[in-house]
Amino acid sequence: ALRGGSRPLQMRMFKRKIRIRPSYIRRQERFGLIMTAPSLLFLAAVAALPLVILVVMSTYTIDLTFPSGNRWVGLKNYMQMMGDSRFWHAIRVTVLYTASTVFLQVTIGLALAMAFFKGFRGEGFLRVSVLLPMILAPVVVGLAFRTMIMTPEYGILDYLFILLGIGSKPWLVDPAWALVSVIIIHTWQWTPFAFLVFLASLTALPPEPLEAGLMDARNGWQRFRHIILPMIRPAVVIVIIFRTMIALRAFAAIFSATGGGPGTATEILNLYTYRESFNSLNLGYGAALGTVLLIITVGISMIFFRLRQSRM
Repeated sequence: ALRGGSRPLQMRMFKRKIRIRPSYIRRQERFGLIMTAPSLLFLAAVAALPLVILVVMSTYTIDLTFPSGNRWVGLKNYMQMMGDSRFWHAIRVTVLYTASTVFLQVTIGLALAMAFFKGFRGEGFLRVSVLLPMILAPVVVGLAFRTMIMTPEYGILDYLFILLGIGSKPWLVDPAWALVSVIIIHTWQWTPFAFLVFLASLTALPPEPLEAGLMDARNGWQRFRHIILPMIRPAVVIVIIFRTMIALRAFAAIFSATGGGPGTATEILNLYTYRESFNSLNLGYGAALGTVLLIITVGISMIFFRLRQSRM
């Protein structure tokens, strides 16, 4: 009984010994902040500071062809956009380009993931082949499509169209076909990302709901719609968010394939920002265009994240 009675006393003494003082916690927090401060300052200098400079530059007239006229103008650059028909054209092209590429990547990537999820002979080799486009640099992809794949009569894709009796197409020289071409290029390169995420999500699914769907005599479409798709919805939302952000700031593949042309047919907002800043040397207006693109990207990402949180 004495031993049993002394045990609570020993526990109280042990708790008293291991009680951490608030000053010790503060010292540990201060030490952790000191250790992470260099990394945080580096990230702020690399990521946050250029954005601040971009926003500040957008309130100035900075024209390298007429330096004496450079001055602070407030929101004049943003007001100029309202009457800039080329800006609104770039917005329309950006919306069409982004919506088309994201839809195609999600649809094709999900279809490929479902096919590989079922398994078949030669799956390993084909899986590596599907992932290859994502490894290539966008500049290389754009140049390859321009010189080897979509060249009239001699390109691989155009030659296949001729063999099939469809005829040669002006892939990169006609305004309508040029926009279709850059959508194809972006979709071809980045569909493997969606495929990889969806396949990983499908592989991680618990087998019990799928087996229950088989026992309920559901067909393949019903199992996909009512069982698989709701379970991988978070992965679908993540893919849409990432691919939307990448499509909004696409540049290299379009620039190397069409240069934004013919004319302004494939000039998305990111490319218009580049042309205005480095071709026309109007850095102030280019910074304002870049700020608008930044606001659009952040706004769309926040909307998607809110939708994802509300459905979880």
